Parts: sequence; structure tokens; C-alpha cells
Amino acid sequence: MNSRPTGTAPTGTGPKSAAATGAVVIGLDLGGTKIAAALFADDGRVLARHTRPTPARDGAAAVLDALAAAAAEVDPDGRATALGIAAAGVVDPRSGMVTSATDSISGWAGTALGTGLADRTGLPVACDNDVRATAGPELAALAGRHGSLLFAAVGTGVGGALAVDGRMLHGASGIAGHMGHLPSAEAAGLPCTCGATGHLEVIASGPGITAHYERLTGAPAGRLEAVAARAARGERAAVHAITTGATAAGRVLGGLANALGPDRVVVGGGVPRIGALYGDALTAAFTSELMPPLRGLVPEPPLFGHDAAVLGAAALTTILPLHHPGALR
Repeated sequence: MNSRPTGTAPTGTGPKSAAATGAVVIGLDLGGTKIAAALFADDGRVLARHTRPTPARDGAAAVLDALAAAAAEVDPDGRATALGIAAAGVVDPRSGMVTSATDSISGWAGTALGTGLADRTGLPVACDNDVRATAGPELAALAGRHGSLLFAAVGTGVGGALAVDGRMLHGASGIAGHMGHLPSAEAAGLPCTCGATGHLEVIASGPGITAHYERLTGAPAGRLEAVAARAARGERAAVHAITTGATAAGRVLGGLANALGPDRVVVGGGVPRIGALYGDALTAAFTSELMPPLRGLVPEPPLFGHDAAVLGAAALTTILPLHHPGALR
């Protein structure tokens, strides 16, 4: 991965320039542990911020209530005209439904996210998966209107987003981009949380790398950071676990690049931040897969910093269907 710093977005790539909103909008980012909210002015400036814990064990209704409360906190005067939410899980932006989810938020699968949040806030709501929403500003930053992007988020899971010729792909039930469930030779025989075996996520995610280290050594590690620290000291098993996960991710991304022909490939999330050992192995595996027209393409870190998800969520209000309060169900 190259050395472009994160959080150094080009100017003019906020919600207004991405989709020319001309209005005050709220962006929400829902994760398994935290809800982040921001109020954006019509020129893309952040007017207010708020964070609160996600009541992840209290059920979907409690989570929707907490999202509505976060929106009210950043917009006490009711200035916003719309709300966008980037949410964990598989989200279908057309129906506004969470079509699939892990147990990180209890009872989240099957939630009517769009209409449920619209009814609670009184605002029209656009919704999408958190990784696709985060990738939106990256797509908007590409030169021209027909750029193609391959975006991967490698953390506690492996998520992704695919954009071709200027259009983000959503697919049936909103499942497009979930690259953590592509087959990986390095994960052969390992059970995946989705019920299948041999998927990328179980070898390339943070927990996947940690579990691989524990299989190699028979010793507990607890967290990826502990494995990374041992690798930095030269422990062979730790180095092997990290480079195996990185190689698996790089090969999958290289194959996807051949299929999609992206102008840019972005790899974000917490796992790449463990250092060059991971990034170098991923890049080497990625480039080894590329067809000749794509040689020279390398994975890069995200342009946007901690505001990426709420920024992308706010921009959803002008590019995706809006779900209105009180609409007929």
C-alpha cells in the first residue's frame, strides 16, 4: 500500500460537492459499539457532532430510538431537511431493510431501518451499508463522472464496496460488495460465521488473523495488536499469521480488480493500521494477480479520516431513495 496519508481529502468533496445538496442534512454512522452523528451545513461544514454507545443487546427498537436521539442531539433546532444513515449489516437502500446481519446487534436482521428511523425523526431517510456509505466520498473524489472504485474495509470483518463507471453497486438485497464471503484458498476448511467454509473473512479479518496465530502456536493472543507486537519482535508464527491474512486479502482484491477494472483500490479499516508487514504482503499478493492493463495499480489508504462514514451517510440523501415518515407500509 502506498504512503498517501489518511484524512487528507481533496477540498470540495463533502455532501454538497458530492451531490449538491443545497440543504442542511444529518449523517449517522451505526456500528456495533458506537453511534456517531453529525449535522452538515449546505456547504459541507460540520455544524455539530455527537456520539453515544449503541444499545446493541437491547434489540432493534432500542437501536432505532438511540439513532433518533443522536439525530435530535445534533439538530435541536430542527434545521435538517433529510437524514442519511450508514449502518452495520446488509442494507437494501431501495427497501430500507436490513436484509442480513451478524449478532453484533441483537435482532438487527429484518429491521425496517428507513421507515423506522423516518417515523422516529419526522425526516426523510436514506440508508445504506456502512462500508458503501464510507466509500461514497472516495468515489466522488475520483476525477470525472465515470470513475470505478474497489473499496475494502478490513477490521473485525471484511467488508467492501464496488463502484463501476461512476455508479455504486448495490445488488440484490443490498449484498453487493460483501467480499469477506468470497472463497479464499488460505481459508480452506475453516468455518465462516455465515455457515459456509473457506471464506476470506475467517483468515483475513482481525479475529481471523488472531485465530490463525492461536492455531499455529496453541497459545492465546486475545487481540490482533498482541499478534502484531509479537511479529514486530520477529516471532515467526505471528509473522506468518499476519502475512497469510494479508496475502489472502491481496489475492481476492487482485482478482476483483481484474473483473471490475477499477481506477483506484482503497484498503481501509483497523487491520491495515498494524503496519508495513501487513501492507507489503497485501500489495505483493495484489499486484501478482493483475492483468497487464492494470499493472501499476496499487492499493491505497482512504483519503478521508474519522468523518468518512457520517460524511458519506449525509451524501446518501441525494443519491438514494428516501423513506418518508408515515408512508404506507
